[in-house]
Amino acid sequence: YSVCLRTRCAGTPRLGTLLGRARLHNMIDDRDREALDAYSEAVTAVVQQVLPSVASLRVRSRLGDGAGSASVLTGDGFLLTSAHVVDGVNTVVAAFADGNEVTADVVGRDAFSDLAVLRARGDVPSPVALGDASKLQVGQLVIAVGNPLGLAGSVTAGIISGLGRSLPTRQGRVVDEVIQTDAALNPGNSGGVLADSRGRMIGVNTAVAGIGVGLAVPINETTQRIISALMTAGRVRRAWLGIAGSQAPLPPALANKLGRREGLRVAQVVAGSPADSAGLRAGDIVVAVAGTSLGSSTELQRRMVEDAIGRRVEITVWRNGALVDVIAVPRELTESSS
Repeated sequence: YSVCLRTRCAGTPRLGTLLGRARLHNMIDDRDREALDAYSEAVTAVVQQVLPSVASLRVRSRLGDGAGSASVLTGDGFLLTSAHVVDGVNTVVAAFADGNEVTADVVGRDAFSDLAVLRARGDVPSPVALGDASKLQVGQLVIAVGNPLGLAGSVTAGIISGLGRSLPTRQGRVVDEVIQTDAALNPGNSGGVLADSRGRMIGVNTAVAGIGVGLAVPINETTQRIISALMTAGRVRRAWLGIAGSQAPLPPALANKLGRREGLRVAQVVAGSPADSAGLRAGDIVVAVAGTSLGSSTELQRRMVEDAIGRRVEITVWRNGALVDVIAVPRELTESSS
């Protein structure tokens, strides 16, 4: 470079420039390494905390052999998994990362939330800490731990891609507030843990909706009530009206009067259902249930709790340009109801 330094050769960087660029690249590399180290440390810390408490499930049913994942709920042997993993079975084999295997019985299964609770017959590791999915934010780091494709103890990481998604079930109902993540999920991940950066379970991995789109049932106040009911009673009781519908805009004058823009337009009334007996019709727009405004099927599902079974409920609908009140008596929802 001696000649170039004296004559400043055209198109040839000076030595000082080259050294400056090298220092800059080193600084960038250092920052990248620090960021990667922090990310790696966060993920590995979660794995060390969660992985021992995630089981690989071996399932044998009338439909054949299957596999899935589960997590330890309590120190006395309750496990949490997805309902579809244990569909049609009474017992499964749960294998943990330390090599311990136990037989587990299905205590309760709720197809409408895709959650199930098992009870191990032997000792289990420490339970996974539960988080609160209602506090999550899009873009937040999450780690999925499970046993996809028979590969026990697999870990993937990603972010929360979306919140408040809906997951249709085989029974025609919808699981609310589902978490969407780009952490890779595959068959066998169902029932496994979706954890936050502190190692708290904030979701139960349940479905693969497409490449880069995984879904998890959230751990929140609603699902914790479902889990408690499954642990104590083996089932969850819900009320059922027998209508299907979707959100629909309200006429401007009605929207101004009610203070909301949408209601639930009834698309179908199940023959012989409580809604049918009450006189609800396809085309009605439900605007209130028991005096409280309503604008979606999700909101209706939230009202159909155990306490509503067998009780008279006033339903207000918009029909032929007028508000009409009908009285329905919800029945208990069963898997055959819908």
